[in-house]
Amino acid sequence: MTNGLAGAGGRARPKAVPLALLVLVTLIAGAVSVLGFAPLSLFPLAVIGIGVLAWYVTHATRPRDAALAGFAFGLGLFTCGIGWIYVALHTFGAMPAWLAAPVTLVFAAYLALFPALAAGVAAQFPTTLRWLAFPAAWALSEWLRGWLFTGFPWLSTGYSQVAVTSPFGGFAPVLGVFGVSFVTALAGSALTLLIEPARRIPALAGLAVLVAVGYGLGAIPWTAPRGKPLDVTLVQGNVAQDMKFREDTLIRTLVSYEEAVAKATTPLVILPETALPLFLHELPAEYLERLRQHAVRRGGDVIFGVFENAPRGSDGVFNAVTSLGVSPSQGYRKHHLVPFGEFIPLKAMLAPVINEWLHIPLSDQTRGEARQPPLAVAGQKIAINICYEDVFGEEIVRPLPEATLLANVTNDAWYGESWAAEQHMQISQMRARESGRWMLRATNTGKTAVIDERGQVRASLPQFREDVLIASVQGMSGATPYAMAGNAPVMLIAAAVLGALRWRMRRP
Repeated sequence: MTNGLAGAGGRARPKAVPLALLVLVTLIAGAVSVLGFAPLSLFPLAVIGIGVLAWYVTHATRPRDAALAGFAFGLGLFTCGIGWIYVALHTFGAMPAWLAAPVTLVFAAYLALFPALAAGVAAQFPTTLRWLAFPAAWALSEWLRGWLFTGFPWLSTGYSQVAVTSPFGGFAPVLGVFGVSFVTALAGSALTLLIEPARRIPALAGLAVLVAVGYGLGAIPWTAPRGKPLDVTLVQGNVAQDMKFREDTLIRTLVSYEEAVAKATTPLVILPETALPLFLHELPAEYLERLRQHAVRRGGDVIFGVFENAPRGSDGVFNAVTSLGVSPSQGYRKHHLVPFGEFIPLKAMLAPVINEWLHIPLSDQTRGEARQPPLAVAGQKIAINICYEDVFGEEIVRPLPEATLLANVTNDAWYGESWAAEQHMQISQMRARESGRWMLRATNTGKTAVIDERGQVRASLPQFREDVLIASVQGMSGATPYAMAGNAPVMLIAAAVLGALRWRMRRP
């Protein structure tokens, strides 16, 4: 018997790491990994952070110890990375601080279960195989986190590598964000092998191959320009969240946005999510006609966010986008809603409790259709997504290849002066790389930006400033491999890796 002192390959395992040290080191590694994401975007730190976890998983004497390390890593990552949820709950949702703080921590602990799952699964394999089992399990766990209970794939590891200077971002148009996560975790595992002299050369060779392939894929023009560049105006209204739905500021908000539309000189103008804080049917007909006429005089269209009532006989509400101008009026209704912020799960049971402690306007909305056509405006076909929806890459590519541009209308004022808006823009950068499409971001308080098909930010506005961004954008045609196949290929690859390793274990 080995009593956990030797691996299946005969290598001696190190003595068990003291529990307190295990938790502390992996907790710090998770927290440091946050620096790899926006706004600092020190992407090598995300590779190193996950490498620390991979090292412990590879050397853990028991799967439950590896799972504990994964949980501590996730707790550090999510507590530091999504602390802005507290701002939404307490500052703008009116939840008492004594309740909002533990709710935020409990949510971070829930998210930490997925890294724990990945680490625990990888530790079921012999030590000599864990370096490969871990990235496969990691990618599958991130996908599961992005799907279970409507999903929350925020801070998926792949987002940290979206910059064109990172070699691993080149995998995005082929395998999507979870494929980039797979490769990033694989690189982290390879780093741990550098410690072992016998494996140092193969590990270096593997890292070199990953870097070369990543840069090579990133250099491929997966899509092609379609038509002439289009000039656009993106309006950042900078309406404070606590003022947005107040009657005494309503007129000022409507006037401000109309003035921005009237002064624009471009064929296309885009206003943020729920820019006009009334229901569509409540907006004066003469106000909407003036918006339309402003757009018609430029030979173009204006797109704005607004709430809509569901069909007659229903009390539902849609978070929607509507267009006015030369083109026929068209609309889009948000499909992927935010739990508790835009709909209440298990409504009959939870609604009385949620409504008692959390006060968010219009928090019980109706889903739009899963598949909606792009808006044919200003000579382009624009696939609209509203706020949180752009976190789900497989949903964003549904209108492709028909759509020539992507547009995200957002209100991140809910999260105050936190890192949320910067992280959100990084997510939009990944959607642009995955789809091979330019992304236009019109936001209330930031980050309003134009992102090209390679995920590079071409222009942006400072946060918390009323302003407009005028830029020239390029419609694109064609489809990336990811746009055609979605997440299925990387999930199949990850499952196949784990299956092959399991088969390898059973060989005599």
